[in-house]
Amino acid sequence: MRLAPILATLILTISPLPALASSCAEQIGTIERRLDSAGAVQVAGLQAGRSLRTGSPRGVTAARKDTPSDPATVSTADHVVGARTLILRAGEEDRRGDQRACENTMTEAKGMIGALP
Repeated sequence: MRLAPILATLILTISPLPALASSCAEQIGTIERRLDSAGAVQVAGLQAGRSLRTGSPRGVTAARKDTPSDPATVSTADHVVGARTLILRAGEEDRRGDQRACENTMTEAKGMIGALP
């Protein structure tokens, strides 16, 4: 009988493993950065307790001046505020481990934000 495999299994079962970031947590972080971008501030203003994030390596260098091809995707200040509320809800769902609910809430938040300038 070999003790090494048994000991390795025992050690793995009793030692805590590091928490891995969920895909929903990554989405939350991405949308939070997007809501603190120059485009979101242009639409909704800089909200109390928030700061403008600049210098994203993937961000566009200038806001588009033309309107979106789908008028339903135009961002409004109310949509940005609503999206922030949804992000808080998604964060709670993610902490509870309810990935499906978190992803559904994030899809709703993304649709609400629409096309930021």
